[in-house]
Amino acid sequence: MRLLSQLKIGQFAVISAIEADESLFHRLTALGFRVGKPLSIIRRANFNGPLHVRLGTTDVILRSNDAARIQITQ
Repeated sequence: MRLLSQLKIGQFAVISAIEADESLFHRLTALGFRVGKPLSIIRRANFNGPLHVRLGTTDVILRSNDAARIQITQ
């Protein structure tokens, strides 16, 4: 099992599961994070800061803690 927070810059992956409480799950799905959706990491902030994630044509800035709740496959 790999987590989105472990993905390196420029790598592509597909979301396999979202393990979050209900409010975070709804927030992530509203932003476009759904099982089976491909994504990639564009940038990472220093010191475990937020991630710049691209989902299709949508760019999202996501906290590292939230990214650790999203399981991926490559």
